[in-house]
Amino acid sequence: MSKHFQPHVDQWHEQGITLLPNFFGAKDIDPIYQDYERLYGTSGIGDGKALNVKTDMGIGAFHPKQFANMDTLPYDGSVATNLISLHPRLIALASELLDCDKVHLYQSHTWAKFTGDADYDQPFHCDFGNHTLTVPAEDSSQRTVNFVIYISPVTNDLGAMHYVRKQDAYEILGPGAIEAPLQHQPTLEAVQQSAAGPAGSVIAYSIDTFHRGTNMSAANGLRYTMTVSFKRADNANIGFHVWQQAANRPWHLIMNHASPEQLACLGIPLPGSSFWTPRTLAQCQQRWPDWNMQAYRDGLIQVI
Repeated sequence: MSKHFQPHVDQWHEQGITLLPNFFGAKDIDPIYQDYERLYGTSGIGDGKALNVKTDMGIGAFHPKQFANMDTLPYDGSVATNLISLHPRLIALASELLDCDKVHLYQSHTWAKFTGDADYDQPFHCDFGNHTLTVPAEDSSQRTVNFVIYISPVTNDLGAMHYVRKQDAYEILGPGAIEAPLQHQPTLEAVQQSAAGPAGSVIAYSIDTFHRGTNMSAANGLRYTMTVSFKRADNANIGFHVWQQAANRPWHLIMNHASPEQLACLGIPLPGSSFWTPRTLAQCQQRWPDWNMQAYRDGLIQVI
């Protein structure tokens, strides 16, 4: 496996996170931004001023309003929006971070935030509770790589994610910590780093990295992002979305335009797999009439 992102791989392992500004260019992001404008608009239901929502759950508690304006792959948008999660460079980066040749996409969702819609401030936490029934693996290749793609510029007053480097978190909470009690939140906040960046940037962080969402204070601000997660293809310990349960969604936008390598990240067997027979080829072509299956037919010929 060739290495193209080695400095970022090293940083991800050492600090639990790496930032890649301008990972995607304007030609990749512009059509997606237009989809977000159509799907979510350019202003929320609030008055455009920073909102503080009081709860009885403690400082910075999660609440449902933080998670409005989200959707799951496949999207009611352009091919660009549906394939950005499966971009070859993103797959290559995930493979290098997890040190394996085969990865699966197991999470992809949009997220639009608007100043005044909610108090987006969160406590420091790790993203494992709804990704696994166990805990983050000690072997980093058995964890996940979670990406946040910036569809719009994300500055500190537009709710940039803040994080704590692994070594700082362990100094405060102890080696291997995966929970941050309330009394340690101020200490973590004192050493937090900002993940602000321009549109097209990508944040890659691990399932055991402490991070938090922050509130939006820019007047009439908007924040368009996409959250995308990969795991090693044979890792049954990790999960989030079950793609097959959403069969009535616009999968043709992916099936008809993705490469075999991209589709393999969704669990679809590569050409040459024993799954492909004359019968399964014919049935899949019937299900997806516009799917170009020539590579799968060629693979079948090779194994006969």
